[in-house]
Amino acid sequence: MSADAKRWTLRRATPADVAAVTACAVEAFRTYIPRLGLTPRPMTRDYAHAIAHLQVWVAEGHEQRIGAALLLDLTDEGFLIDVIAVHPDHQGSGAGRALLELAEREALRQGHASIYLFTNEKMSENLALYQRIGYVEYRRESLDGRTRVYLRKPLTSA
Repeated sequence: MSADAKRWTLRRATPADVAAVTACAVEAFRTYIPRLGLTPRPMTRDYAHAIAHLQVWVAEGHEQRIGAALLLDLTDEGFLIDVIAVHPDHQGSGAGRALLELAEREALRQGHASIYLFTNEKMSENLALYQRIGYVEYRRESLDGRTRVYLRKPLTSA
């Protein structure tokens, strides 16, 4: 774990975190609206439902503010990183990396040999990041005027 990532406390989200997780996702994805020409899906998620029924984690800074959020789910395809959102004020701080590393540990702990995610093809910086850290594209899918790029990463226990 990097030194930057160590400044974050990672914990499961609680119902008290709904507003902060929602705000984090809205701010993290707001920048993509002009590029996509539509509202990114993570901005409209029901995070109260997600916290109650899925695996939602947060990265909390020393000031006890949520700087990033992670939504994990189990699907027919496997262990999914459904949303990873880093508030713009905390991008580059290690919060996102810490949550991605946590997602991989959770996938392994829960018996999965790989983890997958998807992103919009126009979010080129996200695609580049995921490919740099070992995710490999395996499918593209057009849906509601968006093209999703699916990427998977094989996992090994250390």
